[in-house]
Amino acid sequence: MAYFLKIQKQANNTYLAIYESFYSQETKGTKHRCFKSLGTVSKLVESGIEDPIAHYQAEVERMNSERKSADVRKISSVSPAKYLGYFPLKAILEKLNIRKYIDFFKFSTNYSFDLYDVLSSLIYARCVCPCSKHRTFHEVIPSLYENYAFSYDQLLDGLSFYGNDYEKIVELFNMQVSDKYGLRTDKTYFDCTNFYFEIDREDDFRRKGPSKENRNDPIVGLGLLLDADQIPIGMKMYPGNESEKPLIREVISNLKKRHNVTGRTIHVADKGLNCASNIFFARQNSDGYLFSKSVKQLPEIEKTWVLLESNYKSVKDKQGNVLYRWKECIDEFPYRYVDESGKTHIVNLTEKRVVTFNPALAAKKKYEINKLVEKARELSASMAKRSEYGDCSKYVIFKSTVKGVETDDAVRAVLNSKAIEEDLTLAGYNLLVTSETKMKALDVYNTYHNLWRIEESFRIMKSDLDARPVFLQKEETIKGHFLICYLTVLLERLFQFKVLNDKYSSTEIIAFMKDFKVVESDRKYINITVGNNFISELSEQTNLPLNHYNLSEKQVSKLLHFKV
Repeated sequence: MAYFLKIQKQANNTYLAIYESFYSQETKGTKHRCFKSLGTVSKLVESGIEDPIAHYQAEVERMNSERKSADVRKISSVSPAKYLGYFPLKAILEKLNIRKYIDFFKFSTNYSFDLYDVLSSLIYARCVCPCSKHRTFHEVIPSLYENYAFSYDQLLDGLSFYGNDYEKIVELFNMQVSDKYGLRTDKTYFDCTNFYFEIDREDDFRRKGPSKENRNDPIVGLGLLLDADQIPIGMKMYPGNESEKPLIREVISNLKKRHNVTGRTIHVADKGLNCASNIFFARQNSDGYLFSKSVKQLPEIEKTWVLLESNYKSVKDKQGNVLYRWKECIDEFPYRYVDESGKTHIVNLTEKRVVTFNPALAAKKKYEINKLVEKARELSASMAKRSEYGDCSKYVIFKSTVKGVETDDAVRAVLNSKAIEEDLTLAGYNLLVTSETKMKALDVYNTYHNLWRIEESFRIMKSDLDARPVFLQKEETIKGHFLICYLTVLLERLFQFKVLNDKYSSTEIIAFMKDFKVVESDRKYINITVGNNFISELSEQTNLPLNHYNLSEKQVSKLLHFKV
């Protein structure tokens, strides 16, 4: 078998690639696969190669000559390992029958490449080896078991296409997930996060704002909506300097409009999204809400109720240790809002309020507070400048030493004992407010604490899928990048919750997807994955040879044609 130079003309470009012919045991004949993608002739000329076709034709002849003359098999610059761990996502993607709908876009575009291949390969590559798009194309996609025929420029074009209308793609997946698995929108969980970009200047989309990592880089925000079963059903991206509070209204309205959701939905979110506008939005749409609320910002009469020891009930573990204490009340509470004309109104709404006290959380918070107080005390003793206090400045009062002068050199710091005492007193308390007055207090608590799943989804995006930092430049490709991350999380969640019935953690599942690899050797494959309990149990549950050392092409094919 030999190498050959493939010259492909598309539109105004000529693409070059080195292909390898090989004998296929499955077809009992010769097949071809891409050995190395070279790019366009024009870009190769720009890189300094005067005649790319002649240059790489000579390179192919040299490679064939070396192949013929080599008596001993030598190592290659290309790893022989093939990723197979993406097969569960492939099975779910095929069950959703997404290709059928993506193929319809052929009628409205003039792309000469397969849009579905771009989408699916990017999802598979993101789950097995998340990295830059350049490395994804040149190193990861060629190491997937299946071959794909598109260039790097075409990959970026496809990514831009998906990013330009990402909400339509989310809608398409929701439609198919609802059909194949069902969606439950009686409760929806919403939260926001942001992603930073290592660039110096802002643009219309990447703007500086409050960063979750406390960085000063330009950021973009991302809102994520989950259904009652913790399945992602909505995503919205927005410039980093915009408030996240209106997002929950926009995303839920969009979800209901696009999917004809008419049932009552309880909006669940943390205190960052708790505002009168979001509460009135839920009420006006005959929906409910369940938000957390800052105890520190309550009126004094409500703080007094929170701190009164009477009526608290304890929830204990099996050993009798108190996990948390809680109490509840139903009453009318005032909310202030501004109408379209700018007029302020105060409306009393009937709510259930559930306050909890967590001893472990209280100890942790008090430790953090005392640490900040100690830092503030040391800084004030050393006459540090106001700009050096950072987070501990909330426990300091800065008093001017010279009347009418506001410079750092003319102020002295005094510990704010009232603020310190209040924070220490309220440490460990959390307040939940809800429109669902008939919901049991423990159900309110448990429903709210399912928000950890949305935090986990963000962690998967940021850590396991390396969604940050982002090095893409165009807004459409940036949105396309996050769409790929979102869809990867969606498919992983479907596998975790709908196929494996939440028996395994996302950490175990993603680790398996990244680690499960094979190496081709003498018309068979060697499984180079390190065995563990998860693989053994998954192999037994799926009846797949995941823990076999030797795999035939038929067995590998069985993996890739696995049905869920």
